Amino acid sequence: MELLNNWINGVNDILWSYILIIMLLGCAVWFTIKSRFVQFRMIGEMIRLLGDSAGKGEKGEKHISSFQAFAVSLASRVGTFAVSLASSVGTGNLAGVATAVAIGGPGSVFWMWLIALLGSSSAFVESTLAQLYKEKGKDSFIGGPAYYMLHGLGLRWMGVLFAVLISITFGFAFNSVQSNTICAAWEGAFGIDHAWIGAILTVLTLIVIFGGIQRIARVSSIVVPVMALGYITLALGIVLFNITRLPTVIETILSNAFGWEQAIGGSVGAALMQGIKRGLFSNEAGMGSAPNVAATAHVSHPVKQGLIQALGVFTDTLIICTCTAFIILFSGAPLDGSINGVQLTQQALSNEVGSIGSTFVALAILLFAFSSIIGNYYYGEANIRFITSKRSVLFIYRILVGGMVMFGALASLDLAWSLADVTMGLMTICNLIAISLLSRQAFLLLQDYVAQKKAGIKSPVFDKNKIPELKDKAQCW
Repeated sequence: MELLNNWINGVNDILWSYILIIMLLGCAVWFTIKSRFVQFRMIGEMIRLLGDSAGKGEKGEKHISSFQAFAVSLASRVGTFAVSLASSVGTGNLAGVATAVAIGGPGSVFWMWLIALLGSSSAFVESTLAQLYKEKGKDSFIGGPAYYMLHGLGLRWMGVLFAVLISITFGFAFNSVQSNTICAAWEGAFGIDHAWIGAILTVLTLIVIFGGIQRIARVSSIVVPVMALGYITLALGIVLFNITRLPTVIETILSNAFGWEQAIGGSVGAALMQGIKRGLFSNEAGMGSAPNVAATAHVSHPVKQGLIQALGVFTDTLIICTCTAFIILFSGAPLDGSINGVQLTQQALSNEVGSIGSTFVALAILLFAFSSIIGNYYYGEANIRFITSKRSVLFIYRILVGGMVMFGALASLDLAWSLADVTMGLMTICNLIAISLLSRQAFLLLQDYVAQKKAGIKSPVFDKNKIPELKDKAQCW
């Protein structure tokens, strides 16, 4: 087992040190330039669109709103962010940034900010394409990278490959990580055995996922805002209490990202690697996960959901990630690796607000990670449906997802996370190739949207007949 884990870690080092870093940054910069910095110049429009309600659709159809699609994808972002950053120990944004700072130093926070600012353009492109190539399902729209690989590139094998990778990564590996770290936090705070918490999580997961995307959307649209606003309120309170120390913390972050002493010691490289690698796990921009739920939203123009998902990147990394970083850096908690993951964040909050901090972390992790389990499962379901329409296969997948939640509660996390690194890396490469080849179509849609806004149309509507290049590609428009 140890030999396998070492081999997988070796593959991860090669994959992340060279291929993925170049592809992620290259695509993010290219999309930013080609879209004329859409993530910055249209941020006002993003916020306005977030309030759009679900359309009625045709009789008998059920659609989710832009906000609900945003909430489901944010749920997964929040949990995935923490999972990746917690060095296979913690989960939730409460624990996430802890290990990035411990391993890469405070400078890693800056590189997370950078990948979020640039990567939001990738989120815009992939989610706009997901809307363009979505299909009508039985109860709602369906779509995502597998669908634009099939209909946009004409490569079903590529779509199937992506569907397999995302179903394994999110449905199995990530959910076992979420479960494991919920149990670790609750054992630390309340002394409850992993098996009991795992059993409860498994039952709750199965109840929700057998209810379909509408139930997933309803749960996420309630849980995500409550957990995020509650945590941000606490974090802002701590920041205000320590406001005189804020300039010092920001200076520490920047100096560790660029300082000569850090460069000579090699820590700048570590900060860069941790920030970019963990930044991707945080916001998922370009990974190909958020487009699966972005495609299910009912909007009048594909660009609308692209803009909303770009806003989700900002919400996750620039707000929630930053809140966690400031709490840890204000607290004086040790960053030498002696405390890691969720334990580090619990210690940081305890230093700031007293012993109740550890209890708060355990409760918040439950909300963050359970909502992440829900969002992660939906990504798998959507892609299983792409591979096959057999209900028996989906039923088996749901049971296996529940089983992996229980497995995560009882088993070691190391091997599961190493495998998740590999499958996520391959999944991201697959998606980045596809959206790079199809990005021109997203930019044509953006031009159409902007032109309608300039013409005084408050809510642009996509008419495929007005863009000849897209006339035969948009099945649902």
